Amino acid sequence: MSHELYIEKDGAIATIIINRPQKKNCFNLAMFQRLEELLDDLKQDETIKLLIVRGVDETAFSAGADISEFLEVRLHAKKAKAYNDFALGAIEKLYRFPRPTIALIQTLAIGGGLELANACDFRFATSGSKVGITSANIGIVYNLASTKRLYNLIGPSKTKELLYTAELLTAEEAQAIGLIDYIYSQEEIEGKVLAFANRILSKSPVANSGIKQVIQAITDGENTESDAISDLILESYSSDDYTEGIQAFLEKRKPNFL
Repeated sequence: MSHELYIEKDGAIATIIINRPQKKNCFNLAMFQRLEELLDDLKQDETIKLLIVRGVDETAFSAGADISEFLEVRLHAKKAKAYNDFALGAIEKLYRFPRPTIALIQTLAIGGGLELANACDFRFATSGSKVGITSANIGIVYNLASTKRLYNLIGPSKTKELLYTAELLTAEEAQAIGLIDYIYSQEEIEGKVLAFANRILSKSPVANSGIKQVIQAITDGENTESDAISDLILESYSSDDYTEGIQAFLEKRKPNFL
């Protein structure tokens, strides 16, 4: 199944490619398991400072989970729990990936596909792309973790509307409610995503990784610094990035973060 989900690396940027265009990049159970493995490998690779997730071509980002296997692997509560544990575990691992992440959405991000995109820090989409959660069409109660991420992006009323109606929104409609960050044409989007990625990469990776974890702690409901967050903040003052940042400021030059 590795050919259906694989990594490309370009310097400090890694890209997870969803390569099942004949199925509109729908995820089967094996692909969710593979996603966890890839994220574990990337987390250990300290040369990677930013992650992009995208479909292999303009066919789709992902149209969600592969419904054709549901009667086999997701029928009744026991099988559904096993399936959900794998799928949601992989999506949570993407959400908790310690470096900045970008979803590059082309054409479709539906159901589990939108869950994947919502687990990223930013969502770029091609004009006219369709996004939505269609679980109400097949009688599934949408899981709490992904509902919370959706809620954090668009608020309670729009979350209910999106889930109750199971309607698909255009990228432009989704941007208006805060679900999509940037919209570009098919011809522009790859270049715009890379330009944005490089803006992030020009800054301190120590700072940006720490900022991500602090924001996630706030999103998780923390109001005071845990010992882990406090240590993270204080350790940044002993980092090479901090030394370089201060030196560059004093020398009136751009910092060169490694």
